[in-house]
Amino acid sequence: AQEKKIFMVQGPYPTIRRLLRARGWVERKLPGVGRQLAQHPAEEEEEEEEEQHDEDPSGLHDLMSYLVRDRLPNFIWTNFLDATDPELLQQDYVVNHYARVDAFTTKEGLCLSLQNLPWIEQADPNAFFPRCYRLGSMDEREAFIEDFCLTAARSLLKLALEEAEDGLVRTEQVKNSAKGAGESHIPHSKRSTARPGSPLYPELVEEALEVCRQHLGVLQHQDIDRSTPSPCRTCINWDHFLQKYYHVAHEGAGLVLTRQQQKQCQNVLRHLAEQLPQLHMEGKLNVWILKPGAESQGRGKAGGSGEHTEASHLGGLPPSLCSPGIVCTARLGEVLQLARSCTAPSVQVGRWVVQKYVERLLTIFGTKFDIRQWFVVTDWKPLTVWFYRDCYLRFCSRPFSLCHLERARHLCNVSVQKWYQTSPDQDPRLPSDKIWSNKQFQEYLAQLGQADAWHQVLVPGMKAAILNTLRSAQDQVSFRKGSFELYGADFLVGEDCQPWLLEINSCPTMSPSSAVTRRLCANVQRDTLCLVLDRKDNPACSIGAFELIYKE
Repeated sequence: AQEKKIFMVQGPYPTIRRLLRARGWVERKLPGVGRQLAQHPAEEEEEEEEEQHDEDPSGLHDLMSYLVRDRLPNFIWTNFLDATDPELLQQDYVVNHYARVDAFTTKEGLCLSLQNLPWIEQADPNAFFPRCYRLGSMDEREAFIEDFCLTAARSLLKLALEEAEDGLVRTEQVKNSAKGAGESHIPHSKRSTARPGSPLYPELVEEALEVCRQHLGVLQHQDIDRSTPSPCRTCINWDHFLQKYYHVAHEGAGLVLTRQQQKQCQNVLRHLAEQLPQLHMEGKLNVWILKPGAESQGRGKAGGSGEHTEASHLGGLPPSLCSPGIVCTARLGEVLQLARSCTAPSVQVGRWVVQKYVERLLTIFGTKFDIRQWFVVTDWKPLTVWFYRDCYLRFCSRPFSLCHLERARHLCNVSVQKWYQTSPDQDPRLPSDKIWSNKQFQEYLAQLGQADAWHQVLVPGMKAAILNTLRSAQDQVSFRKGSFELYGADFLVGEDCQPWLLEINSCPTMSPSSAVTRRLCANVQRDTLCLVLDRKDNPACSIGAFELIYKE
């Protein structure tokens, strides 16, 4: 019946409007509602919105909208829930958002929800979510400081082993140097080798070994009889240790390593790997990423411009650290100082999260990328989740390097990368619009000899991460029958093709920035309407690339 086919669209969604009109639905337009709704803290700000062409030259749709101006809509698609009249949400109408999803769609909410996951499910968030701390919580800030120090100790053991191995192969490298260098497939910039006259720290490896042994004892529950709750924080002078570690990791200072210590380093790291799922991906330079915790959907990532060069470790902040955007840093002092000093109105006091940067990640032609993966929740009681089989990759504008931490190399969001021109040293095989489809990625994996990685490692890993995240936040979401929501999850890919969840967006952009996203964004909107509207009347209808992956 026509009275059941009135819809309302708030925000820049011409595809949704066109698809509903093609189904015979009539739009109820709100007076004064225009593009001002497109900018809102809850919406993902990525690229310029698609121009809305005049699809109503005869004025017929405007006339029909006028006739239903006093009627309540049966279907609402909006870019943020609080733009919707609360009275409409009390009715049995279909709405494309749930309330209180900030429990997993803000960085702070996701961090807190996944901390609680082990109490809800037999799952370890450290297996798919880089460890994360809310700096506004004193306990978590102290836990982060301890984590940073322990990671520095582990990293130093890795650097010591690397230096020892370099010493063993140096002669061979000299012999082979005349042959010329081929293309390097290792994108991770190696730290500078020790310069002549750089300091040596013979005691540093022993200190790091002692710290890691203490930590291993804690992890293996051998510290039950200790009177101190955290022996790792008191067993050495951490200020001195970190300063020397910075010299080794970032400034080329040398290490002295005996053969016995080499074996001890290998043994301790092997045992730690059995306890720490993130030991491999965390690398050896101790890079962390600082984010405004109350923000979501990539907002704030373009705060500031220019290159983040290393500043004095406890001195003044580099210019790019003075903005409220996301920042990568390898210095503890910079993290703590920025979290204390930022007074930007968009960042509430204490609402920062700091997360371990995935240093050992898969790159494509030497460039970092991430994956935007869609999914839909059509019910929370019982939890019902649909996974979209198509997704896309977003590339950075400059080659990946851990020696340079500016945004152009490390933040893949279109809202960041659109401000940068492609670097001259970027591999020409990369797409000019910095977007790939998952099909192109699968072809690339096949060229690497990893043809099965997509279906056997990446997709199962992304599905598991999404489901575990939703279950961790399920009790926090305000459930409403008749609602649904399309989300966009962002993943990094480790060297071993394991996906690492970064964040989940409650209002993923549908504005095309490339030929790939123009096609995929239109498809996911089409298939979402099939899923939530057409399937009600015809359970056997096509739902495109969606597949049901969970129903309680």
